[in-house]
Amino acid sequence: MAEVVSVFIEDMEIGTSASVTKQIGEAEVIAFSEVSGDVNPLHLDEVYAATTRFKTRIAHGMLGASLFSTVIGTKLPGRGAIYLNQSARFRAPVRLGDTLVATCTVRAIDRAKRRVTLACEARVEDTVVIDGEALVLAPSRAEGAA
Repeated sequence: MAEVVSVFIEDMEIGTSASVTKQIGEAEVIAFSEVSGDVNPLHLDEVYAATTRFKTRIAHGMLGASLFSTVIGTKLPGRGAIYLNQSARFRAPVRLGDTLVATCTVRAIDRAKRRVTLACEARVEDTVVIDGEALVLAPSRAEGAA
């Protein structure tokens, strides 16, 4: 299990960022299918997937986007963060075996409301596969963790 840190709103600056890296394979796709109930054959059936525009199975878009939650919940802000909103644009497929790097970068800070806007981007090598924005309630030293 990953270590969970807290970055308090008092310590954040525009441009502060954190990332996680995850290889997406068979086990991840199967587990996500089971948890989400999304059993679309595009993700699970190689024969069917070969007939699609992708020519092979691809990972669920939300599986990739869930890595933003990993960053937010464990690294930036980490412990005490409360997700308020997330947008995501799926720009390219994630194929089984791809390694995703998900990065969240502080774009705006509202210290009075303890709200932080994060630019979110997931890449496979040099290709942006998912991007978007998250709004989170950040922990504060002055008000406790959450």
